[in-house]
Amino acid sequence: MKLEPGVALAELRVTPDRCATARYASASGDFNPIHLDDQFAQSVGLPGRILHGLYTMALLARAQTEALGGPEHLKRLAVQFRGIAVPEQEIVINSIVKERAAERVIVSATVQQQGKAIIRAATVELEV
Repeated sequence: MKLEPGVALAELRVTPDRCATARYASASGDFNPIHLDDQFAQSVGLPGRILHGLYTMALLARAQTEALGGPEHLKRLAVQFRGIAVPEQEIVINSIVKERAAERVIVSATVQQQGKAIIRAATVELEV
């Protein structure tokens, strides 16, 4: 793949299963009930339990590293969390090369669920 400005990386689509929040809570140590308990999440105005923001950021990182062949290519990742994501709904990650300088590329990426941005203005630096 020729990584020049304007080139899109492979899109990643993931549908987290119902238990993704419990598994991620165990892995991350974040047991906030908004991620684990539908009734509690609804009581604070959410549609039900929500995915961890860092889970969605990990999917973004995965999209980049899969496109380039492994995690060793990821050098920097910055995101703005802009919405919530829920289990059992597809998440779509799109990325496009913005700059290329020697062996580094800067990628701009978005993460969406149900047509709404959950991560915007993501900037990724990759070593090719």
